[in-house]
Amino acid sequence: MKTEQRWDKLAADTRQRLEAAAPYIGAGKRVKAEDTVALLKAVIRSGDRVNIEGNNQKQADFLADCLNQVDPAEIHDLHMVQSCVPLASHLDMFERGIAKKLDFAFGGPQSGRVAKFIREGKIQLGAIHTYLELFGRYFLDLTPRVSLICAYEADREGNLYTGFNTEDTPVIVEATKFRQGIVIAQVNKIVDKLPRVDIPADWVDAVVESPKPFFIEPLFTRDPGLVTDNHILLGMLALKGIYAEYKVKRINHGIGFLTSAIELILPTYGAELGLKGEVCTHMVLNPHPTMIPAIEAGWVDTIHCFGGELGMEEYVKARSDIFFTGPDGSLRSNRAFAQTAGHYALDMFIGGTLQIDPWGNSSTATANRVSGFGGAPNMGCDPKGRRHVTESWLKCGQEVPHMADQIGVMPRGKRLVVQGAETFGEGRAPTFVEKLDAWQLAENAGLDLPPVMIYGDDVTHIVTEEGVAYLNRAPDMATRMAAIRAAAGYTEVGLKADPAETKRLREANIFKTPEDLGIDRNRANRDLLAARSMRDLVDISGGLYNPPTRFRNW
Repeated sequence: MKTEQRWDKLAADTRQRLEAAAPYIGAGKRVKAEDTVALLKAVIRSGDRVNIEGNNQKQADFLADCLNQVDPAEIHDLHMVQSCVPLASHLDMFERGIAKKLDFAFGGPQSGRVAKFIREGKIQLGAIHTYLELFGRYFLDLTPRVSLICAYEADREGNLYTGFNTEDTPVIVEATKFRQGIVIAQVNKIVDKLPRVDIPADWVDAVVESPKPFFIEPLFTRDPGLVTDNHILLGMLALKGIYAEYKVKRINHGIGFLTSAIELILPTYGAELGLKGEVCTHMVLNPHPTMIPAIEAGWVDTIHCFGGELGMEEYVKARSDIFFTGPDGSLRSNRAFAQTAGHYALDMFIGGTLQIDPWGNSSTATANRVSGFGGAPNMGCDPKGRRHVTESWLKCGQEVPHMADQIGVMPRGKRLVVQGAETFGEGRAPTFVEKLDAWQLAENAGLDLPPVMIYGDDVTHIVTEEGVAYLNRAPDMATRMAAIRAAAGYTEVGLKADPAETKRLREANIFKTPEDLGIDRNRANRDLLAARSMRDLVDISGGLYNPPTRFRNW
């Protein structure tokens, strides 16, 4: 006798879970804060894939704390699938045995603890993803069964307003809800009317008004007072040696003081070079406070944001010609869309790294830190699906020797992928190493491949205090490696550089020192900065920028 196939097992399971949770869910899908642990125990099962919204910035921290209060004997071996794990509570659940496996993209402040837990076997690592890669897997083989998200406000029906820091929320909710999953939201407050509806109520199963507002990390805020002369030198090298050379208009700036220095010298050194209107007109990045002087000086046409930045709310609202804002005036950030723009619409990515090997492979996963990659691999690559042409993309591709040997007679452009770093980083750790720590991490975590952030064949330029290596111009691997050695300074890699070989590279314009580019090293000082303090940024913004307390010294 033929057994009838059931096609609604996920939906039936969800109904059972929500029936168990029903005693805790009131009108408007509201759950009392004190019932949150009981709610989670009702809807989560051991072995579930669970997403706790851990973004670059906003965090469902109350829900994370509540999940840590369940009994590991009852709920255990969870598979956490979330873009970021920046809170201690995200790792506490692995220490307690509530969670077992992790697929993520960015570790942030917990990067040291992630590495430690991997070594100790407390975390079974699935993979370190790029954001867009992980989002794609939400809709394929890593769909959350339960997602714990956060929003600024909910109304009496359960609609959500995610506002300035929308970030990952839409992609998490859609992947979960439309695969019959359960969505629980913590909100700062419940109101009668929302400024706008970002997530409709029928995509949400429960709403908890958190006892305190969710945590937001001002991840992209850099104090101009901490920008050093070396940062400024690297910024000058990048502006004159790359931005001006290729006239790059569509750019992403990665996180760090190098890119902050570039942003702060655009209105000064960039103006000297005549680059206004020629570079940095269209950008994909969070609303960096260090972009304020360039925006006010009229350099920027458009900025689309992955997320918000604490203290920039009123400034962004007042500059709606630049940013994507809703009818209510607040920013509409969206990491999935911004990463899509970052993958296909950009001409250049520039960012820092922790280690570079002799072939140009770059990684932020070291023996003691697993920072993750965030969006860097997504933007720091040459997308082969691109079909539209821009001047800088085409020029970079035309400079690649023997391109015809790789693809035949068909011409193609190439994205500029720039890695900028001082030759020695934090704690005098060398940036250039003979072997990436990623190899050891792969062994520790049982990974099939070392977790490389940007593969060497995608890196087109390296900028250090020694100069600019134009790797895209190297005719072969031996020349490419020589250019990397020239940029590597007094590291173990750089000490192998042959001065005669470096001289030939300079003559061939494959490596350029500051002197080759006509840059006076003595000018690389804080006098070039358009803003030298947080207070300067506030003043230039006309008082619209409101820095977080920890960045105020007045």
